[in-house]
Amino acid sequence: MTLIPALQKNEGLWNDIATHAGDAAQICIWWLGQSGFLISYDGFQLIIDPYLSDSLTVKYAQTDKPHVRMSERVIDPSLLRGINLVTSSHNHTDHLDAETLIPLIQNNPGIKMLIPEANRAFVTERIRQPFSFPIGISDGEEVNIDGIQIYGIPAAHNTLDRNADGKCLYMGYVFRIGGKHIYHSGDTLWFEGLEELLRPFHIDLALLPINGNDPARKVSGNLNAREAAQLAKAIGAKLTVPCHYDMFTFNTEDPNVFAREATNAAIQYKIMQHGEKLAISY
Repeated sequence: MTLIPALQKNEGLWNDIATHAGDAAQICIWWLGQSGFLISYDGFQLIIDPYLSDSLTVKYAQTDKPHVRMSERVIDPSLLRGINLVTSSHNHTDHLDAETLIPLIQNNPGIKMLIPEANRAFVTERIRQPFSFPIGISDGEEVNIDGIQIYGIPAAHNTLDRNADGKCLYMGYVFRIGGKHIYHSGDTLWFEGLEELLRPFHIDLALLPINGNDPARKVSGNLNAREAAQLAKAIGAKLTVPCHYDMFTFNTEDPNVFAREATNAAIQYKIMQHGEKLAISY
């Protein structure tokens, strides 16, 4: 199978990222594949849910759920330097990948990590870090990390699961960066009340999964293309970027389906290529 080529990858991608590292005139966002994004603004670099390995392809190679990769890996995590913050929305490997996170943390002294508080024990064991290393959050809570305000939003994957202390196992985050609000939903379905939680933020950019919820895939599901477009419209997102597709053959969606649904919903959207940069200017 011929892999879908990245628009930029490895040193070429990193040079583009480094070029914009100190830019205070715009927020730059690169799609790393699946639900992974790198966001850069005024010297601050944030990576959301990176999956930059083939760990799942190897793990499931001889099973009834093979994770056959569709797209090139955009960057070796060892190339990523000067990263201030990395996040994980939940414990599934394409959002919490040891083969990505361990070298990323090793190569970025002082890096911080944001996780759902409910997942602390699991996360720290997987990434081989002290129990105190991550910054934990649950829904309705907010933290300020190096001047970036982050708000916890619950996610339903497929249900709104909580631990014994009532803290969410699956999370989305709203990041307030440079006066803009960026919503990364993590993996989620559209549950009752989600739009009411998000409307007050006046979301500038929504990063939403579109791969859908098909029980035949034997994995937890997400918004489908139509639901993602309708949610973006319901929350008044100024711009929407779809994600969580073109990584594994068994669990994907054609982004053109989202483009059609977004056009029908009359929302602004951008279909990104792996390694492509999106700039939000002031």
